[in-house]
Amino acid sequence: MEKVALKGTVFDIRRFSTHDGGGIRTTVFLKGCPLSCVWCHNPEGISTRIRPMHFPNKCIGCGICCRLSENSGVVMTEKGIRLDITKQENWDQIIEECPSGAILWDSKTMTVDEVVEEVLKDTPFYKYGGGVTLSGGEPLLQPEFVLSFLKEMKKRNIHTAVETALHVPGERLEEVLPWLDLIYGDFKIFDSEGHKRYTGETNEQIKKNIRFLLESEKRSQVIIRTPMIPGFTTEEDNIGGISRFISKAYSEVSFEILNYNPLGEAKYRLVDRTYCFNENPKHYSGQDMEKFAEIARANGVKNIILEL
Repeated sequence: MEKVALKGTVFDIRRFSTHDGGGIRTTVFLKGCPLSCVWCHNPEGISTRIRPMHFPNKCIGCGICCRLSENSGVVMTEKGIRLDITKQENWDQIIEECPSGAILWDSKTMTVDEVVEEVLKDTPFYKYGGGVTLSGGEPLLQPEFVLSFLKEMKKRNIHTAVETALHVPGERLEEVLPWLDLIYGDFKIFDSEGHKRYTGETNEQIKKNIRFLLESEKRSQVIIRTPMIPGFTTEEDNIGGISRFISKAYSEVSFEILNYNPLGEAKYRLVDRTYCFNENPKHYSGQDMEKFAEIARANGVKNIILEL
C-alpha cells in the first residue's frame, strides 16, 4: 500500500528572519491556534480554515471578481471590495482571474517534502548559525506534520526552533522536544481568569508545560516570552507573577520581554476580526522596556532578553 504523504496547513514561509532564533532563519508559519488573543499579531493564523482574503492595497477596482461572484460572496461597496466567505463561490476561479493578486487564499496545504524543499533553498545561510523556526498560529496543533518535518531537518543537521503558545497537551511537547534545539514558550498573562478573558482559555496547561520544559534536560534551551501589550500584559503584578513562577521553576531561566508590535493591527480587517485597541499604540521606548526588565529582575529572573 502506498504511504500517504503527511500534509500541513501553512500560511507563510518567511526567509531571512533574524528574530526567531539565532542567525539568519527561515520561519514556517502553521495555521490554527487554540487561543484567540485579542491582540494577536498573526490573526490570519488563528482559524484552521483555509479562506480567501482581499488585499485593498493591491486592488485596482476592475470588478472582475464581482462579475464572477454568483452568490454575493464578492460585492463592491463604498469602501471597496467586501468578501463574504460564508457564501458558496468558485473561489479558485475568482482568485485565478484577479489580475492584480488582490484576492488570495490565506494559506495552503503542503506536504512535509514540499516544505523541506522550500526550506533547503536557504541552506547556505544556516552555516552561519541560522536554521529553521516553526511558528504560527500554534505549530503543535499539527503534531504529526511538525514531528516529521523536524526529523527531516535533523537528518540534515539544521538547527531547529519552535515558537509555541504552550496551550497543548503535554505529550506533544514530549514528542518534539528531542528534535528541537531551541524552544520559545509564551506566557502572556499570569492570572488564570484574566488569561481566559483575553485569550479564550485558562493558563493551567500552559503552566504545566512551562514546569515540564524548565525541569527537562533541555531547560537551558528554553526561552519564556511575554509580549508587552499595553494594559493587558504590562502591569507590574503580571510581569512579577510570571517572573516569580518561571524563576522558581528554574533559577537560570531565560526570559524574553517583547516590545509591542503595532503592525498586526492592519491584518484584522482582512480576516473579519476586531482589534483590541481603537487607537493603535506605539512601540515602547528603550527606557520603558528597561523598566519592565527591572520588575522581572526584582522578582527573581537573572537572564533577561529585551526585544526592542
